[in-house]
Amino acid sequence: MNDIEKERLLEDSVDHILRTIKDSLRTPDFEKISKAVELILSSNNVFVYGSGRSGLVSRTFAMRLMQLGLNSYFIGETTTPAVKGGDCLFLVSKTGETQTAIQTARIVDERVPDADIIVLSASPESTLVEFGDVNIVIDIQNGHEDNRLAPLGTVFEDSAMIFLDGLIAVLMEELGEDVEDLKDRHPILV
Repeated sequence: MNDIEKERLLEDSVDHILRTIKDSLRTPDFEKISKAVELILSSNNVFVYGSGRSGLVSRTFAMRLMQLGLNSYFIGETTTPAVKGGDCLFLVSKTGETQTAIQTARIVDERVPDADIIVLSASPESTLVEFGDVNIVIDIQNGHEDNRLAPLGTVFEDSAMIFLDGLIAVLMEELGEDVEDLKDRHPILV
């Protein structure tokens, strides 16, 4: 592959990813989003979990929640406490069939029935959404080009990141927070 072909492939990939993300986030279910915002804001603690790249996206969401002044934790960290009643669990999984996410949902559902569960997925008929009090679906239309231009769930993960950053803006407004408030809670490296 020569440099011109590499450049064209990069441009095609970026264009495809951006176009597909825009399409996937075009028609969100605002009733479910409002309910998710309500659950997050009324929770004592917000626990976030995802596996693989969805886990990386989940960690960034947990970090922003902390910067908003909410008690947030990523499940699996050594300092994460147990989920209790009045808490909220936010799960991110494209397929909704990731076994660790299902196991996390099942444990919380069985042991802490008064904890709320929010699921962000691209699979409305998955096992994971059976546990959700609120299920938000990112409508990914997998096309012929996905495997070449956006492999292995790239569009979902990028869409989830953008969606969750948008959700942070809504939470900021609801909490009356501004960027200076978030900066005050931003981790400082020593």
